[in-house]
Amino acid sequence: MSSPVLVAGACGFVGRRLCPALEQAGHEVRAMTRHPDTYTGAGEPVHADVHDASTLSAALQGCRAAYYLVHSLASKDFARLDAEAARAFGLAAADAGVEQIVYLGGLGSDDDTLSAHLRSRREVEGLLGSGGVPVTVLRAGIVIGNGGISWEITRQLVDHLPAMITPRWVGTRTQPIAVDDVVRYLVGVLGRTEALGGVYEVGGPEVLKYSDMLRRVARIKRRPLLILPVPLLSPGLSGRWLGLVTDVDSRAGRSLVDSMTNEVVVRDDRIRSLVPFEPLGYDEAVRAALQEHATGRAGR
Repeated sequence: MSSPVLVAGACGFVGRRLCPALEQAGHEVRAMTRHPDTYTGAGEPVHADVHDASTLSAALQGCRAAYYLVHSLASKDFARLDAEAARAFGLAAADAGVEQIVYLGGLGSDDDTLSAHLRSRREVEGLLGSGGVPVTVLRAGIVIGNGGISWEITRQLVDHLPAMITPRWVGTRTQPIAVDDVVRYLVGVLGRTEALGGVYEVGGPEVLKYSDMLRRVARIKRRPLLILPVPLLSPGLSGRWLGLVTDVDSRAGRSLVDSMTNEVVVRDDRIRSLVPFEPLGYDEAVRAALQEHATGRAGR
């Protein structure tokens, strides 16, 4: 068997789906976690913490590639924490002889005034490669799947509110993608020479406003929904509003709401040639996420 692949963030929303997908594709997986004794997912659990650089070397030793699916959105100081963690991980990967790092970042045009969250994602892209290991970056917008924060905001708003007075960001365009399709792209770029050092944008087949997404979910769930956009709710107030009607982490929710003022759509679809398949449409992705929620599969 070839050298293992490390997944940093194996217990997270994407990581817990990626680990079994990598195994099914024939790869040996190391699932990096702070609590290997209680890990029950796919792969061999190994202890490490991106915020403790001294733990990274042993976890990465002998790995040919590493996925980096870690962020600190729940912290007020997430940008600094994520920068320090990415720099340490990139250096440790280089010392261990890793040949490729794969990172899942965020969509958004560099010509736009990016939110603090998206600026941090861009900074992490560069810092992961600071040790010299080629980084393959996939940039995504809203990822649809049970347990994803952006999706949970959408689902819970529809579940809890038959009518919403909403901020202007509900008119922002985005290109949502099913989590299983993100995983297919992540697996597909592994070990591809042409993907080393590349930045790829991933999205589903539809570009939608957030208000369209909410209405489509309401229709699928057969729930009433009236949306009344107003120009008065700042991102800070929007975050507090979300905290009242959803159970997502309030600080992470505010960071994501801040990003919802940025249009996040695919401008470059080269990934479709590199990893060819037909991504799920929005309604199909929503139905799959709702089924996951109903059964508890791959949930939080």
